Formats: sequence, C-alpha cells, structure tokens
Amino acid sequence: MSFITGVGLTAFGRHEGSSSLDLMSKAAELAIADAGLKRADVDGILCGYSTVSPHIMLATVFAEHFGIKPSYAHAVQVGGATGLAMTMLAHHLVEAGVVRHVLVVGGENRLTGQSRDASILALAQVGHPDYEVVLGPTIPAYYGLVASRYMHEYGVTQQDLAECAVLMRRHALTHPGAQFHDAITVADVMASKPVALPLKLLDCCPVSDGGAAFVVSRDRTGETGVRVLGCAQAHTHQHVTAMPGLSELGAEIAIARAKATSGVAISDVRYAAIYDSFTITLAMLLEDLGLAGRGEAAARVRSGYFNGNGAMPLNTHGGLLSYGHCGVGGAMAHLVETHLQMTGRAGNRQVSDASVALLHGDGGVLSSHVSMFLERTR
Repeated sequence: MSFITGVGLTAFGRHEGSSSLDLMSKAAELAIADAGLKRADVDGILCGYSTVSPHIMLATVFAEHFGIKPSYAHAVQVGGATGLAMTMLAHHLVEAGVVRHVLVVGGENRLTGQSRDASILALAQVGHPDYEVVLGPTIPAYYGLVASRYMHEYGVTQQDLAECAVLMRRHALTHPGAQFHDAITVADVMASKPVALPLKLLDCCPVSDGGAAFVVSRDRTGETGVRVLGCAQAHTHQHVTAMPGLSELGAEIAIARAKATSGVAISDVRYAAIYDSFTITLAMLLEDLGLAGRGEAAARVRSGYFNGNGAMPLNTHGGLLSYGHCGVGGAMAHLVETHLQMTGRAGNRQVSDASVALLHGDGGVLSSHVSMFLERTR
C-alpha cells in the first residue's frame, strides 16, 4: 500500500533566471510541506531527466542541491510517461519497505534555458537514428503522421481534433498558474499556422519552464489519503517505423493490466488525468483507455462529457496543451491537479466527485505507457 501524501507545482511559462534545479527545488519544497514532512524525513528520491541539464547522475545532483541524503536515489527516462513511471516505482519501493517517503520530482527551464533549435534537436532523437532522424522529422511530425492515419481510419476531421485544444484552454482559464489564459475556439485552432499537417500550432503543447513534485509514502500523513490502487506499464515500440496498428497500442495493454491489478473498472472512475502533448494524443488515448468509442472522443468533448461539471472531468488544470509542458514536470502536473481534486483543494476548479481517478502517461510517440488508479480514503 502507498499514499501520495503531498504535491507541489510551480506556475508554468517563463521563469527568467531559474535553472532546472531551481524549479525542481521550488516544487519539491512545496510537496514536502504539503505532506507535513521535513526534508530529513525523505529517504528516497526519484528524479526525471532534463534535456537542459542532461547530467548522468541528475538524481544525486538534485539531492545535493536540495540538501537531502537519501538512502535510495534513481533517475528515470521514459519520455512523457516518466512522471507516472516514477510514481509506480515509488509505490513499489514503499510497499516493499525499501524506503518510507519518496520524493518524486521533475522540472526544466526549457523555455528560457534552451534555444529552439537545441530543443528540436534533443526531442527529435526519439526517432530511429538510421531510418527516421536522418530524414529530419520532429516530434510534431511523428504525431502528424499518426494523426493522418487516425483521421483516415476513423473519419475524424481537423475540426474534431481542435475540440480537445479548446477544452484544455477553457480549463486553463480557471488556473492562475497556467501558461495560457486567452480563450480559443475551434476556428482559432484551424486558423493557427501549420506545424506538421494535419496538426496546427494550437494542436500542439507549448514549451515551458516549470517544476512539479510529490511525495509517495508508506502511510498517509493527512486527514484525507490518496491511495495508489494499482498501476501497470506497456512498451510496444520506440520508433514510428516499428509502431503496431492503431488498435494495438500500449495504452490498451497498460489499462487492462492496471484494471486487473487494482480491481477497478472504467465505470468506477470519477476523474481522469490523461497525457495530452497534442490533440491527437489526447483523442487517441481517451479511446484506447475506454473513455470514448473509436473515433468518438471529439464528440464526447463537444458534448461536455469531459467538462469540469461533466460526467468525467478531465485535466481540469488545462493539461499540457494549455497549462504547459516543461518536460517531465509537465505530465506530473496532471497528478498534482488530481491530488488537489481528490482532497477537495482545487478551489474554483473543484469537481463534485473525484473519489476514484484514472491517470495515464505516454512517452515517445505513443511508445511507453503507464496507467494508474488512485482512490480517496478518509
């Protein structure tokens, strides 16, 4: 058994003069305080990677910077799935009695500390070095190829995908820490400049500075507990040229394993936090996870199903598409928001029932997947 006992999140956007370690430290300090702990209580640390600070021992570099001496330290790298993969590892570590309180932290000053060209070059390396990278595609290009195939197979339009961007922006308007606070429409998404057709600029998450952290503990430390019910991973491929069919991707495998481990059904879920690096990512994952039928995610978004007051509130902080994306910490913000919702601390974003939550992370190009169920306990 494990509990997420504290969370911390910076605003996302531009943090001039703050390094990756600074942003990680700020989030970590907030998470430890939120858990009612002191730095000395932390005996384990899990750290996500940083493209701005690609140190080969980032976990211990951060531990030294932050002033802790853990008995367990590890860095994890599975792309956008890293945040939930670290949570899953922390869950197993405390269940096994290896450590008592694990600090999970990620963050980068990717917006102000890395040039556009350097960022493009770093992220493009998810491609195959012989068959893909040499041809010059970027991350948006890889997802653009996937989007084209998805649209062809299921009769989905660019306007349909745009609905996901509009929803995430609407949710971000209610969060003061979000990078974007200007409302957008489907027409705005369609009018934004092409990035990797069929994806337009507003179909893509921004580059951000920011940090996120949380503490995973063996026992709850507060009145309301958020317990990890079950989690699972699946890794079907790394490169687009090795990707299986769209109906055979890892999200379906991971969610099936997580349901078997936790005993939770999708019908039990009251809140969802789903990775959304691009509109196509969110649409496909919603369907792969069983939150919408094939080709029907956009229709569910349009109907209000995923609104804050809808049947399945989704990414109420604005997600990667509008809260922002600072690397590993970007997806970790989904868990921070989930924790706030489950403990009744989301303010004007508070949903009526977040007693059981589903979280899902995606790394690479729909390559690595982590599904997780959380439960509120009192």
